[in-house]
Amino acid sequence: MSEPEPSAPALVADAESPDSPLLADAAASWVSAYVHVPFCRAVCPYCDFAVVAGRESAFDRYVDAVVAEIERAEPFGRPLDAIHVGGGTPTALPPAAIGRILEAVAERLGLVADAEVAVEANPEDVDPATARALADSGVTRLSLGVQSFDPAVLAALGRTHTPDGARAAIDAALDAVGSVSVDLIFGTPGETPASWEASVEAALERGIHHLSTYALTVEPGTPLSRSVADGAPAPDGDDQADKWEIASDRAGAAGLARYETSNHARPGHHSRYNLSTWGRAEYHGMGVAAHRHVAGERSWNVRRLDGYLERVESGGDPTMGSERLDAGEGEIERVLLGVRRTAGVEPGGSGAALRASDWGRRLVDAGVITGEGRLVVLRPLLGDEVARALLALSG
Repeated sequence: MSEPEPSAPALVADAESPDSPLLADAAASWVSAYVHVPFCRAVCPYCDFAVVAGRESAFDRYVDAVVAEIERAEPFGRPLDAIHVGGGTPTALPPAAIGRILEAVAERLGLVADAEVAVEANPEDVDPATARALADSGVTRLSLGVQSFDPAVLAALGRTHTPDGARAAIDAALDAVGSVSVDLIFGTPGETPASWEASVEAALERGIHHLSTYALTVEPGTPLSRSVADGAPAPDGDDQADKWEIASDRAGAAGLARYETSNHARPGHHSRYNLSTWGRAEYHGMGVAAHRHVAGERSWNVRRLDGYLERVESGGDPTMGSERLDAGEGEIERVLLGVRRTAGVEPGGSGAALRASDWGRRLVDAGVITGEGRLVVLRPLLGDEVARALLALSG
C-alpha cells in the first residue's frame, strides 16, 4: 500500500461519542470508497443483494476487473477517510486478493493516516491465519455476519456456520484487527425473545466494538418471499419491535451507544463509511451493482456478474444508470437520512417545515421528535411516521 496521508482535521471528531452531533456533522465532509464482492458459498433465502454462488472460477477475472475500474476512478482531491469492502461475502476471496484490491484503492485514491479499512466476512471464512493475513493487508475493521447464535435460527436463515464457529471467528478477529463488528438479524419466525436475547448477549460478551441489529424483511423475489406466499409464517412486526428494544437495552448496558436506528458502537468504533454515506458525503463505488455519489450525481453499476466483466474487460463503462437529485429531493434525503441517527440533523428547510406543520406539532406533542434545536427522532421505532410526514409535506 502507498504511504498514507496525514489525518484530515475533520477526524478530530472521532474522539467524540459515536452519537455526537459533532461527529455526525464532520462525517458529511469525509470521502470514501465502496467495493462490492458478489461471491457467496450459498445464497441465503432472505437475501436480495447482488450475489452469486458457485463461481469460484471467476475470482481472478473479477479481481482484475475491479482493479481496472479502480484505476480509472477520478481522485477526490483529498485522500479517503474510509474503504468498505462488502458483498456478497468478500472473504470468499483469498486474503491476497482482498489485499490487491485494497492496495489498488490506496494507490489510486489515497488514504488518511488513520483511515477505516473495513471488510465484511462470514464466520466460516475467518480463522486466526486469515484474520492476521487481512490485518497485514491493511484491514482495520472486520464486520462478521453472524445473524444468530441459535442453531435453529441459523438453519432457518440458511446460514452455514455454527454458534461455536461464530464465537471462534469473533475471537480470531479481535486478536488481529482493531475494530470488530457483528451483524445480527431479529424476528425470524420461531425465534423466541429468550433466544434473541441470548444471541445479543453471546455477541456482546466476546468484547466486540460494534453491533448492528436488523429486522428480517421479506424482499420480493427471494426464496423467503415465495415461502411466505405459499403459507409459511412471516416476521411479526410487534415481535420485532420488542426484540429491537432488547438489543438496544443490552448493547447500551454493555457500553455500546446507539448512534443510528440499527447500529451501536463503543467510542471511536462507529462505522466511518456508514456515517459518511448517511451524511450524503461523496464516495466511489466499484464492482457489480456498486453505487457511487460523486459531484452531486448518484450512479450505479450493472448487476449481473457476466455483464460487469464483459464491460470492464472490453474497456467499457460498467455504469448502468444515474440520477441527480434536485434541491428539494436532496433536502428530503438529507433529513430522512439524518433523523435515523441519534445525533439528529440540523432542521434546515424540510425539517423546519415539518415541525411547523400540523402533523409535525402532533409528533412533537407525542414525544416522537424534538420541538426545537436539531431534529431528532426520540422514539426510533416511530421513525417511519416521521418519514411519511416529510414525504407528505414534499407533496
